[in-house]
Amino acid sequence: MSEQSFSGGPPETSGGESPRPGSARARIVGALLAFGALVGIGAGAWHVLRQSPAAPPEVPAASGPASGQADAGAASLAPPPSVQEGDSRVRQNMTALSSDPEFAKWLGVEGLLQRFTTAVSNISDGESPRMVLSFMGPTEGFQVVEDEGKTTINPSSYERYDPVARVIGSLDVQNSVAAWKELKPLADRVYVEIAPPGRSFEQTLAQAIQHLLDVPVPPDDVEVTERGAIYVYADPQLEGLSRAQKHLLRMGPRNMQLVQNRLRELQGALELPMGGN
Repeated sequence: MSEQSFSGGPPETSGGESPRPGSARARIVGALLAFGALVGIGAGAWHVLRQSPAAPPEVPAASGPASGQADAGAASLAPPPSVQEGDSRVRQNMTALSSDPEFAKWLGVEGLLQRFTTAVSNISDGESPRMVLSFMGPTEGFQVVEDEGKTTINPSSYERYDPVARVIGSLDVQNSVAAWKELKPLADRVYVEIAPPGRSFEQTLAQAIQHLLDVPVPPDDVEVTERGAIYVYADPQLEGLSRAQKHLLRMGPRNMQLVQNRLRELQGALELPMGGN
């Protein structure tokens, strides 16, 4: 058995406020925060051997939209909420969504709403959301099993993501649907800061979900090979996936199926287009 560390593998951030029973807005923000978990959490990129984890990056403060980046309806939106305002709404009364203690930890991180919208945007473009979701990453190292000339991912590497999958499984998607309309204007106000011309947050959310649903569920014994200082998938189909899709893949078949099932429920409950368009 060999163990490797991930390049830029993020440490988990502990702490956070104890949630209290709460409002519809709090429930849907929590659902979307959890969705940020499911869409981005896997772990970082394929990790470089023996390299120390990088410090979690700061979330930049909201600024005015760059010229040409806001869509046609942006002018009618109120200014984006401050980090403090967004965090306060997210943290307010969250127990109604999930009583899992791991979920409470996530709520102690600064810039939750900004992190979520950025993560969804990254995933819809196939990019890694690791930088803004670093607080959800595992602390344990990545491990492989070497047997008879074949190198496969150690099941313990997948187990590192069991807490994330457990939180996802604890969410009641249906209870969050009624609050979506209440949250959407707030999410739009944040998203307009980074939105490409003509793209709404709802479109981006639909694309992000579909992008992850397109990931094939691999067998239990996924083979990897060394390429220089990193591991890559031996299967060209898996190695050819986007960075965002590989995050989900690295959670392992069991956790991956749980997450994809929740994503399908969310896709249907929010009446998002199945093709992501």
